[in-house]
Amino acid sequence: MTNSALENASQPVRPRDFYLGRQPVIDRQQALFGYELLFRSAARGSAEFGSGLAATAAVIAHTAQLGLEKVIGAAVGFINVDAEVLASDIFAFLPRDRVILELVGTVQATDALLARIAELAGHGFRFCAAGIASDTPNVQRLLPLVDFVKLDLHDMPQATLARLVPLWRRAGKKLVAEKVETREEYKLCMELGFDYFQGYHFAKPAVLGGRKLSPSQLAVVELMNMVTSDAENKVIEKAVKKDAALALNLLRLVNTPAVGARQRIDSLGQALMLLGRRQLQRWLQILLYAEPGARGHTLSPLLMLATTRGRLMELLAQRLRPGQRNLSEIAFTVGMMSLMDVLFEVRMDDLMEQIPMIDDVSEALLYRSGFFGELLKLAESIERMDDVAVEVAPTLKTLAISSDDLLDLEVAAFEWSDNVVRYAI
Repeated sequence: MTNSALENASQPVRPRDFYLGRQPVIDRQQALFGYELLFRSAARGSAEFGSGLAATAAVIAHTAQLGLEKVIGAAVGFINVDAEVLASDIFAFLPRDRVILELVGTVQATDALLARIAELAGHGFRFCAAGIASDTPNVQRLLPLVDFVKLDLHDMPQATLARLVPLWRRAGKKLVAEKVETREEYKLCMELGFDYFQGYHFAKPAVLGGRKLSPSQLAVVELMNMVTSDAENKVIEKAVKKDAALALNLLRLVNTPAVGARQRIDSLGQALMLLGRRQLQRWLQILLYAEPGARGHTLSPLLMLATTRGRLMELLAQRLRPGQRNLSEIAFTVGMMSLMDVLFEVRMDDLMEQIPMIDDVSEALLYRSGFFGELLKLAESIERMDDVAVEVAPTLKTLAISSDDLLDLEVAAFEWSDNVVRYAI
């Protein structure tokens, strides 16, 4: 990049003057494939910073300094780029095997741009064509150079989707359905033949009268009841030993970086002593979200979302109310429990009747009110990044926390969640 380009890159937005969000992209087996990284201006709350090169250069450079692997974990990252960005040399910041460059809909397939895409592809970068509404000559020129095609469900009628999907599948492209927000939309995209799905359909509760818990989940619930009723360690240890998978996962948990044990722990008794009751309750909450048949094989997007949300709320509480450990522990519980209606397929108010909670927790989960409710609203707003000016900015102001602090805590939560899920589950 030239000196003038670097100067331009630093002018429109301070390196840390932005909000960072990530939206999950999952595969046909409901396993996490990647994230689209979303950057929004903290000053203006918009999706645009000004010049595409200036904005993207500043953000990518800073994200690289933070450590992109902390943001996306073991997944891949979709990053939006335009023609100006592609003409720059900022790609030295990015791990080419972990990034998919998403061409925004305004990109025109000029000879120069096609040559640049081919050059970057030769260095190992992969591309996704996004913002496509029809099979135009511009799209036809881009198609041979991209691996993925992303279609916005809300931008085109179903008949158009049904016509374009087979066309691009025959061309060997991986198809990503964007803005999949309901189970009906997900089912439609599955039937049409999409490979990947971006959106929060998996985090929407489907109240079907209560789903039958797996034996593993029942064992975890029983243990949670023992912990909250102050059962003796020997009784808890005996219960854990009845479920071999649960015992194995508990030992994995105490030997991960997220716990920070100084030496290897090989017995359940040692594990229970090291964790303590509050930490044990936390890990049991996490284990509830783990798919019993998929541990160690796939990344559950719901588990990733719950652990990230819980950890971010915990870190926010620590920052805002230092020295009040009980508040940060409650914040983590609220974050984890905020998706249990999805997990168990029951209404949240019904869940609150079955699991006794203090008023602050119930009000946060049911009405998004109080201190923990504000933290939960902030975590949910960041996940979606739909309108940061209306949702994120006011909550930050209410909580008296800066966008700089929020970014630090987000990255820490991303990294912690990835460590827990990747190494322990």
